[in-house]
Amino acid sequence: MNAILALEDGTVFHGNSIGAQGERLGEVVFNTSMTGYQEILTDPSYKGQIITMTYPEIGNYGVNDADIESWAVHASGFVVRQLSPLASNFRAQKSLGDYLRDNGVVGIEGVDTRVLTKKLRVSGAMKGLITTEEISDTDAVNKAREWQGIVGVDTVKEVTCQQPYVWDADSQDSPAWHDDYQRALNPSLGKLPPAQFNIVAIDCGIKYNILRRLRENGLAATVVPATTSAAEILALKPDGVFLANGPGDPAALAYVHETVRGLLGKVPLFGICLGHQMLAHAYGGRTFKLKFGHRGGNQPVQDLRDGKVTITSQNHGFAVDSDSLPADVEVTHINLNDGTCEGMRHKKFNAFSVQYHPEAAPGPHDANYFFEEFRKEIERSKKTR
Repeated sequence: MNAILALEDGTVFHGNSIGAQGERLGEVVFNTSMTGYQEILTDPSYKGQIITMTYPEIGNYGVNDADIESWAVHASGFVVRQLSPLASNFRAQKSLGDYLRDNGVVGIEGVDTRVLTKKLRVSGAMKGLITTEEISDTDAVNKAREWQGIVGVDTVKEVTCQQPYVWDADSQDSPAWHDDYQRALNPSLGKLPPAQFNIVAIDCGIKYNILRRLRENGLAATVVPATTSAAEILALKPDGVFLANGPGDPAALAYVHETVRGLLGKVPLFGICLGHQMLAHAYGGRTFKLKFGHRGGNQPVQDLRDGKVTITSQNHGFAVDSDSLPADVEVTHINLNDGTCEGMRHKKFNAFSVQYHPEAAPGPHDANYFFEEFRKEIERSKKTR
């Protein structure tokens, strides 16, 4: 079946359908990861976006039930140069094409993703339409132009949990995955430490691997909806609060800003991605939309305190305006590609954050140490109290 990808600037790409039939609107973005397409599709931060994979062949190792990062596929559409006709991996349970169809994702292959990516880098992320319907190029472009976009829109309410829940209460979902051969060589693989501390995670679109990493570091998490107030969170008597990743425009989430502001100085805080931006707004700072965002597993970040450079996994279209932060907030990390703020720490309150994804899934594991750092911050806080 034929498929069309139309951009608001009038560009139209024709290709073959690789997913569900239908029509989807979204912000067209690109991701430079070579692998991890299943984790990308199920990351709630991609709500409202049509994802272009820059690597030319996608789908060669299939998909499985273990590598999902949330309760659903959240991407609006999927664009690839070529979908692998084979799924060759001993963990594969189905092909990527079947996975897209089963989850209602409209996809297209046969697109020159080099041309599309260069266009997005030069002109910026664009509103787009991906469809398998019979439609003229002109009508497709007009539909893309008429879409509201994501600026000023609260998409967190579409991905946050509806009720609080305890993550992995029986310690079955958090151990790192290892096959039988690896476990035979090292029987300690996959064993979790005791849960030393109880934390609350504010779910703006949290990834499962963040929750796994927290539990692997002895932090038992109660996950609460993004609309939960500071008073309700403090009533749970947490040892710390984690601010999760999520989709959309951080400036549109005034209710989360207020919650975070009410937690400052009360408990240790650690934010990732959107959580990082929520902290910036709680401090009184601002965020702005990046031209085409940072999405992929090869983003270089420098720690300004010691000069160390880390290769990181990232997925965000907005960034913190460093100049808007108050004097008692220190910028600790920057992106070496464009100099934007990638990390910060409050000089008075026990609060720190990073714009990137130390939990990876997909991506490098260079920044895993932040979860241990959060646990140590909680330990120091309890000793002080």
